[in-house]
Amino acid sequence: MIAVEKEVNPHFDDFLFDWSTKFQFLVGGYGSSKSYHVALKIILKLLEEKRTALIVREVYDTHRDSTFSLLEELVIDLGLEDHIKCITSPMQIRFPNGSKIIFKGMDKPAKLKSINNISIIWIEECSEVKYAGFKELLGRLRHPTLKLHMILSTNPVGEDNWSFKHFFRDDINKRLILDDAELYEKRTVVKNDTYYHHSTAEDNLFLPESYIAQLNELKEYDPDLYRIARKGHFGVNGIKVLPQFTVIPHKEVIEAIANINKPLMRAGMDFGFVDSYNALLRLAVDHEKKILYIYWEYYKNQMTDDQTAEELKEFAETKELIRADSAEPKTIKYFRNMGFNIVGAKKFKGSRLQYTKKVKRFKKIICSDQCTNTIYELKDLTYAIDKNGDIIEDEFKIDPHTLSAIWYGLDNYEVTDLKEKGQRERPSSRRPIRERR
Repeated sequence: MIAVEKEVNPHFDDFLFDWSTKFQFLVGGYGSSKSYHVALKIILKLLEEKRTALIVREVYDTHRDSTFSLLEELVIDLGLEDHIKCITSPMQIRFPNGSKIIFKGMDKPAKLKSINNISIIWIEECSEVKYAGFKELLGRLRHPTLKLHMILSTNPVGEDNWSFKHFFRDDINKRLILDDAELYEKRTVVKNDTYYHHSTAEDNLFLPESYIAQLNELKEYDPDLYRIARKGHFGVNGIKVLPQFTVIPHKEVIEAIANINKPLMRAGMDFGFVDSYNALLRLAVDHEKKILYIYWEYYKNQMTDDQTAEELKEFAETKELIRADSAEPKTIKYFRNMGFNIVGAKKFKGSRLQYTKKVKRFKKIICSDQCTNTIYELKDLTYAIDKNGDIIEDEFKIDPHTLSAIWYGLDNYEVTDLKEKGQRERPSSRRPIRERR
């Protein structure tokens, strides 16, 4: 065993020598030194035990100026260049005891098939790797005798990224592994065979004050980047489409709707099958207060029209009007033949933008906590951006089927004026809201 001495940041002391868990997930802001300490941790482990470590990034060529360069710098800084050989072509690091580090990119997946006996994998900037790639790497992590470890490091990204869903919270599948707020408070947490570590620039004692001051300035002109770079927090990347969207308990939503003076009750439906969804929402509008309530949802795919009609037969029985996507006239005709009171909502050039602006005019959009798919799609819905970084007002980072259902449900209604372009609708307060499953 070669003895080494190295001054490290105190926040990483325990991490460097803790190999008790299979997974180690490090998230932090810019300049927190997480990558530096992961690299040092691997060097120390491979000096101690004969192992093969695999370091992965999404693109292979990015290793040269990042992970490989960092490890080479550490080897020299530790005075081990006579013992540890850093080979540039192909990139590889060899240790005197037979340990080695190899570098791969997920842009060349065929190269992964030739590697064996990998007992440590480090996925640097893991949020850039696709979820399918992460699962592929899990299959490559195997050794007949040694304990297996996977280290994942990243700057925080959006909560829609697979790394957040897998290691923290997946709202759509109702999985809570660890509340990220708990990690920000405690800084290190061990849960479900995963060691979590959070760090910021303040944890790096070797950073100049000018760098931290530069990060602090982001708060004034780029709050999204400030959250990522300075605070090291996951969150929503981009500009929210519906910042007035809030979630409250279902019972409170029903009580609030019951107190509306002449509520306008609507139902809107978007059609889907394979990758998209049949999304049907019941809405209530408080026109005087400019509040939109969402209190019931149906959200399924891989359903044939007859299966959907059977599950929604209460609409056929009550003749409750559904405004639906007029781009599916055959589907609308089928539902009509099955006894549904359903019409196609108007669609025209520019209607996506106009409908989105209409929804944004509500002072509040209040959603029942029972409408989980609506919450997932709309709570943190953000605009897509073009190549210049400008938002595209009628495109979003996901395809929000529930927003489309709202568009259609509000057809012929204007937030600023209750006058409708066709027949004026009677207030629906005469139809009581029932508790529906």
